[in-house]
Amino acid sequence: MKTLKLMIALGLGALVSACGAMPDVASRNAPFEAIPEQTLSAQTTDSAVPFAQSAQGAIRVSEVNVNIPRTLKVSESNVYYPRGDIVWRGDPIGDRYEQIEAIFQSAAYNGTKDMVGERAVVVDLQLVRFHSVSERTRATVGGVHNMHFFMTVRDAETGALIRAPRDIVADLPAYGGNEAIKAERRGQTQKVRVTGYLAQVIRQELEHPEAESSAKISAIKQTQLSNSNI
Repeated sequence: MKTLKLMIALGLGALVSACGAMPDVASRNAPFEAIPEQTLSAQTTDSAVPFAQSAQGAIRVSEVNVNIPRTLKVSESNVYYPRGDIVWRGDPIGDRYEQIEAIFQSAAYNGTKDMVGERAVVVDLQLVRFHSVSERTRATVGGVHNMHFFMTVRDAETGALIRAPRDIVADLPAYGGNEAIKAERRGQTQKVRVTGYLAQVIRQELEHPEAESSAKISAIKQTQLSNSNI
């Protein structure tokens, strides 16, 4: 019996130790329109604290450069899951590269316009993937607005690197069927929701950076929070 108790104690100790060793991952757990202000924070490691402090009280974003590589593949296929790097139906058919660039520019402006610190910085954003939903998916089951990009922060005066390129994945639930119709009636179009969510993601990344590991920002698990507003 004593041997059994000892084995159980050792097993529990190993489990606690393993959990404590798991790395933290930044996350957003609700669509932007449902996120309470107090949830817009993230833990930071000691190595990231100096930048976090300066972001909250001493920097302002003087310039945002958005790079949407023309090598990314655009898909206009009306299937449930189009194969492409860029899938977007929130604007009339046209130059999708320019439309996505405009979304990121608007989101970056809205997310940083009230940061009024003394140190001016430049934020570089480079798109990796912007995969929204097709007409067929939006009319039926809905899906995910998947936005994957890199963010780099530099000193505006010297060009010195303040923060190396950071890999950011931001996922937002994409409404479908009646849910999409009701959202449209509330003024929550795809473009409004995506732009607003990206603004929060960009602000979050500037104010509360973690270590240099990739951040995965997911809103999928809390779709029900937004449903309560319908």
